[in-house]
Amino acid sequence: MKIAIFTDTFYPDINGVARTLKRLTTYLGDQGIAFKIFAPDSYSNEDNSTNIHLFKSRSFFLYPECRLAFPNLLHIKSELKAFSPDLIHVATPFTLGLCGVYFAKKLNIPLVGSYHTNFDHYLHYYHLQFLSKIHWKYMHWFHQTCRKLFVPSPETFLQLKHHGFSNLEIWPRGVDCQLYHPYYDKDAVQRLYRTKGKYLLTFVGRLAPEKDIKTLLAVAKSIPAELNEKLQWLIVGDGPLREELQAHAPENMSFAGFLNGKSLAEVYSASDLLVFPSPTETFGNVVLESLASGTPVIGAKSGGVKNIIKSGVTGYLCKPGNVKEFSDAIIQILSNDGLREQMGFSGRDYALTQRWDRILEDLIWHYTNVIEERNELVFIS
Repeated sequence: MKIAIFTDTFYPDINGVARTLKRLTTYLGDQGIAFKIFAPDSYSNEDNSTNIHLFKSRSFFLYPECRLAFPNLLHIKSELKAFSPDLIHVATPFTLGLCGVYFAKKLNIPLVGSYHTNFDHYLHYYHLQFLSKIHWKYMHWFHQTCRKLFVPSPETFLQLKHHGFSNLEIWPRGVDCQLYHPYYDKDAVQRLYRTKGKYLLTFVGRLAPEKDIKTLLAVAKSIPAELNEKLQWLIVGDGPLREELQAHAPENMSFAGFLNGKSLAEVYSASDLLVFPSPTETFGNVVLESLASGTPVIGAKSGGVKNIIKSGVTGYLCKPGNVKEFSDAIIQILSNDGLREQMGFSGRDYALTQRWDRILEDLIWHYTNVIEERNELVFIS
């Protein structure tokens, strides 16, 4: 099996799409499955890997972590003909994704796609709702030739089905429970980030409108004084709203910037709660990472997040944008140490069932079915 992947973001970009594709390509390599990546030049291919082909690019205004590349079509065609892939996987609907769709049709290669980002929801936060109909028409056109369209959660599956998409399959996300676990040195984290207070509340994500940062700030300011003096907030991430958030942040809120790997895992482990008000997630990787770390999550009852959190068991789900519901949930969990501890155990138990190897085995099974169906049609014709 040989797979060509077209994406407008890839490792080491810090976003869910790039991290998922990196996990996939690592798995393909471990399984001896040949692959090629066609991606923007958001980094230098210093090891000169023949698996990766990079193209000049610029940031996309709605989502700077995805880039608009300027691909060399002759180069792509030459590489594809030499590689002769059995399958093309398009992961994003921008310029390189368009190249994948085009060459799948031109070279008669089976095509699958994956849907990672709720750009329709983003439009609301950037006051571009009038583009919604155009967005859905384009997404239909872009994915119409995909034999399978992989979505990360049951909620996203239902959303796309409602909008008339077909050939949908759920491709969930896993978590590395050896990296994310509850057993790091919590005191070391507190010393490193100079956190004070009895409880550490954390947010992890891009500091941008679609993550509903305004609700996060309002929640932080709404906690009653007698509890608030025991709290420390730690904001992990960066983005266009960081400067504004820092300017209006309460005294007990500090900023760590982007973290990944062990540094991020240590923060999850040291936290008492992850507070995640984003209503726009197709999955919610940070929620699963937090649960794997034994840290309950208070999240928005929206998107893929509501498929991960079991309200009252591993955290609480709150109405998006409802500051009082988020505040009440924080107060309830922090006022009951036994409840918080049990939620941490339950979250860890759930995360242990979300194994990447099983999830990626299922994806390869779908790949195989698409390739075999195409081969059968060729044989019959």
